[in-house]
This record gives sequence, C-alpha cells and structure tokens, in this order.
Amino acid sequence: MIQIGGQTYHLSDPLVLIVLVGSGISLLVLILLVMAVVRAGRASKMTEPLIYQMNQLGQRVQMLSDGQQQLAGGLTHVSEAQAASQTNMLKLMETRLQTVTEQMNVNLQGSAQRTAKSLGELQQRLQTIDKAQANIEKLSGDVLSLQDILSNKQTRGAFGEIQLNDIVHKALPRDSYTMQATLSNGKRADCLIHLPNPPGPIAIDSKFPLEPYEALRNAQNDWELNEAARALRTAVKTHIKAISEKYILDGETADGALMFLPSEAVYAELHANFPELVREGFAARVWIVSPTTCMATLNTMRAILKDARMREQAGAIRKELSALFADVDRLGTRVENLDRHFHQASKDISEIKISAEKAGRRAKRLDNFDFEELAPDEPPAQVVTLPGRD
Repeated sequence: MIQIGGQTYHLSDPLVLIVLVGSGISLLVLILLVMAVVRAGRASKMTEPLIYQMNQLGQRVQMLSDGQQQLAGGLTHVSEAQAASQTNMLKLMETRLQTVTEQMNVNLQGSAQRTAKSLGELQQRLQTIDKAQANIEKLSGDVLSLQDILSNKQTRGAFGEIQLNDIVHKALPRDSYTMQATLSNGKRADCLIHLPNPPGPIAIDSKFPLEPYEALRNAQNDWELNEAARALRTAVKTHIKAISEKYILDGETADGALMFLPSEAVYAELHANFPELVREGFAARVWIVSPTTCMATLNTMRAILKDARMREQAGAIRKELSALFADVDRLGTRVENLDRHFHQASKDISEIKISAEKAGRRAKRLDNFDFEELAPDEPPAQVVTLPGRD
C-alpha cells in the first residue's frame, strides 16, 4: 500500500499497477532519451573525423570520377589512334602482300622455268646415264669375255699376238715386218722386223705370265706372296731363256730380241719389284717391252728403216738430181731463146709504130692543103717527097 497526498493506494489495485508500470516505463524512456542525447553528443564529436574523412573520400571519389572521365577520353583517343594505325597497317600489309605476291609469282615463274630446264637437262643426263649403263653392261660382258679369253693359255697367247700385230701395223710400213715368220732353225717368231744390217732383223715374241701375276696380286699371307713371287720369277726366266735360244741367231737375226708383255700392269710389276729379272733379260739380250714401250721402240725402228731406205736410194736420188740439173739447164737455154724472140718482136713492133706515126703525119698534111685558093695560071706546086722509111 502506498500513501500519496493523503490518499492511500493499494498495490493490488490493477489501476495502481498500470499507473506504476506506466510511470516506470516513462521513467525508463526518459532515462534512455537522456542517455541517447548524451551518447548522441558524444557520437557527434566522434563522427566529426569520420565526416571529414567522408568528405575527403568524396573528393577523392570525385577526382577518381574526373580521372575516369579523362581516362575514358584518353582510351577513346587511343582507340581511335589504334584503329587508324590498324587501318594504315592493314593497307601497308596489303600493299606489301601484293608486292610479295607479285614477286613470288615472278620467282615461281622463274623457278618453274629453271625447274623445267633442269628437268630437261636431268632427262638428257638420265638418257646419257642409260646409254652409259648400257655401255657399262656391254663392257662388263666384254670384260667377262676377256676374262674367259685370258683364262686359257692358247687364247691368251692369241690375245697377245693380236695386240702385237695391231701395234706393229700402226707403227711400221707393211713391207718392213713379217708376222709369224719362220726362222732357219724352224722356230716361228710372232713378228720379225726387217731392219738393215746392222743390227739386222729383230724378232718379237709375245709372252703373258698371267697366273703367277694374279697369284701375286691375290696373296693373303707372306707364304702365298713368296710362292707367287717365286712362280713369277720362274716363268719370266723361262720365257727369257726360250726367246734367247730360239730367236737370236748369228748371221740371221739381230744380236737381241724383244719379249712383248701385253699388260702394262705386269710390266710395271717387273720393273718395280723384280728388277733382277729385267737385268737378267738385258744380260741375255732380251729386252722386255709393254704396249707403250713397244710402240716407242717401233717408232725408233721406223726412223732406222727410213734412214736405211734413204741410203739405199741415194744412187737413184743422185741420178734423178743429174737429170733435174740437165732439165734446168735446158730450160735456161730455152728461156734465153724465148727472150731473144721477145726482144726481136719488141724491136719490130717499135719500127712498125714509127712507120705508122710517119704515115699519119703525111695524111694530116695532105688533109690541110686548100686546092681552091690556087690561081689557075700559076704553075702547079711541086710536091716534095720527104725521105723516110715506108
């Protein structure tokens, strides 16, 4: 119970409770308002820096907006400049592309022409290669045939004789040698050169020690090499001895003979690695020759034959020279006679010319006479005859 102003109020009274609650609420609201005002004052003080910062932020935002506008303008300008640059670049690229295209067309045309020319030349070369291949195949067949020929001693001997015959035929006159000539001892030389005395006829015999030479070339070890060398020495010595005994005859042939080797390789092998065989041939008066050296030797013999024939024909030459001198003397006499005839004829022509000139002068004087001017009673003029030759 509460007593106010002489009145007493009970707390159980609902109205009193409502009034009390309302008063408490009002008091509470008032207190809250006071606190809010106090806090608002404090907040206003606290918000002044915030407001300042907000103002600064607004200014910065404005500056950012202005910068953005400027940036937008700059970007627009840059975009326009870039567009113009791209346009110019495209035009330049189109021009250069057109120039490059034209140059490429020219180059392609030139390349096409050069390629066509190269293809033509390549085709010609291929044809040449085909012909060469055919020749090589033919040559291979010939080589195989040559190997077949050289594998047999008889055919190999015939090969050497044919080669010797060809060389002698090219180097010497036909009447200066005899192929397969038979000597007084019954032996037959492959070729006999009819040289004058001295030295006299000289025999040439063809030999071809192929088997020992091939064995020497194909040797795989020292034993095979020594055996092949021994076989080659034996073969060459046998040939030298046979030629010396068969084709060197006193009073019939020259004091020496030639052994013809139809292979330059065998000849080079003998002179390079078997000089004792060459010296043995010299000692036996048998000179070993190859196709090349045989041609040189035969050319020397040709000069000897020519000199001998000149000496043989010296008498005939002197006789012909005497006849030639007589003919020249007779020709000189006849030229002198002809010169005298020409001189006499020239003199006669000169005298005829003088007579013709005199006759012309007389005719001219007669033509100049004027017979009408002569008086009829005057005596006729006496004609004086001028002395001269008719």
